[in-house]
Amino acid sequence: MNKIWPAPAKLNLFLHITARRADGYHELQTVFQLLDYGDELEFTVGDSGGIDLNTSLTGVADAQNLVVRAARLLQRHTGCRQGANITLRKRLPLGGGLGGGSSDAATTLMALNRLWRINLPTAELAALGLQLGADVPVFIQGLSAWAEGVGEQLFPVSLPEAWYLVIAPPVTVSTAVVFSDPELTRDSAPITIADFLSGARHNDCQPVARDRYPEIGQVIDWLDNFSKARMTGTGACVFARFDEREQAERVRRQLPADWQGFVARGVNRSPVLERLQNV
Repeated sequence: MNKIWPAPAKLNLFLHITARRADGYHELQTVFQLLDYGDELEFTVGDSGGIDLNTSLTGVADAQNLVVRAARLLQRHTGCRQGANITLRKRLPLGGGLGGGSSDAATTLMALNRLWRINLPTAELAALGLQLGADVPVFIQGLSAWAEGVGEQLFPVSLPEAWYLVIAPPVTVSTAVVFSDPELTRDSAPITIADFLSGARHNDCQPVARDRYPEIGQVIDWLDNFSKARMTGTGACVFARFDEREQAERVRRQLPADWQGFVARGVNRSPVLERLQNV
């Protein structure tokens, strides 16, 4: 029986910050494009109640790993006394803007909700996930989406399933640092989905991240030679859209030696949803 659960990456096809709230959070608009590539998790359920992570991440204590935090949050919320032994195969870079940690948390909630036979409805699970991070609900909903608020107000959208080349510069970006930068634009005018589809899109975080991390600018300038390049989220990863996989692969093969990149397809439905059907 297949025990592997996908934790897909996401791209922010644009990111407009429209206001800063009194509580310090930012109001935003974005489109989340899910990808068919990401981390992988494996769960072995047990009756001990313990949550054990087999694979630690450098610089992240197991207790602070979003996988462990998600599992323990689900236990507390439901009173479940079961536990799990979890293996995380990390393929997405930390601090890359691809939602790796949030996706890991979402997959953990979705998988254990099913494997522990708790069966919370999606809306309740998404509300629980929001306690772990603003991006977690979109992965639990499992659909590419237009998002507003702090990213939790989700409206599914159908996007062309294009191919993307994603490049990870050799830097890790702090989301907190970007959002606290005094130069960050916080008053972009709200747009509509029709505006987005007609090409009105940019990333308000990109100029700040580019200024603080010159490596990001180098990747954007290089990738712009092949297709319009943008940063995802608060960075550091940069992406460009291609109509055909081979076009993206051809560019990937030209990457400088110290850059890492992958080619993935945009999908409208998360592979986690497909996985749930086979449990």
